Amino acid sequence: MSKNILIIDDERDLRELVQLSLNCFTDWQVSTAATGAEGVQQAIAQSFDAILLDISIPDMDGFQVFEQLRTYPTTQTTPVILLTAKVQSNDRRRFLNMDVAGRSEERRVGK
Repeated sequence: MSKNILIIDDERDLRELVQLSLNCFTDWQVSTAATGAEGVQQAIAQSFDAILLDISIPDMDGFQVFEQLRTYPTTQTTPVILLTAKVQSNDRRRFLNMDVAGRSEERRVGK
């Protein structure tokens, strides 16, 4: 039985890259959302086994999306994996206080 994952990211190229990778290397069914609001609506309407969430989304940031997802009974326990290339020092503290399934950030060589 395949699993369902939702990718919430405003960057079309990144959504497509992650979707293509998951389609090639897993049997997961992939859905995508380009905005936080669209992602929340999809997550409420359909059951997902996991959500891959970008933190830097223009309409509402990933922190706000995460908080909204945790208010709905159908999405309260859905594992959320944060994906971001830009980590602010104050965001690191926020990450530590979140109950997320995973975090991914770009690592700079030599730092």
